[in-house]
Amino acid sequence: MDRLFNAIGLCQKAGKAKSGAFAVEQTIRAGKAKLVILEETASEATKTHYEQLCAAHEVPLITVETVGRAIGKDAHIVMAVTDPNFRDMIERAMRNTDEKRG
Repeated sequence: MDRLFNAIGLCQKAGKAKSGAFAVEQTIRAGKAKLVILEETASEATKTHYEQLCAAHEVPLITVETVGRAIGKDAHIVMAVTDPNFRDMIERAMRNTDEKRG
């Protein structure tokens, strides 16, 4: 889990992520989002909204325990990764985390 949160935090620090609902939606609609990360505690309506938005724009969506803690912005529950290399790094970390759980 730490590897995943470190990858997400590094992406944010490198300036390759947008966080917050408005910024993420703009990034998705502009075609700049390579991956969207949503907090597991988001409401069902929010989850459905981002699932549909990401599907319409062919952007992968993953859910994590907490987005805000990983990026140092506790109030944020969604972020968009704008760099394909960071997307790949986060997806690898997510797979490794899932493998350790299972």
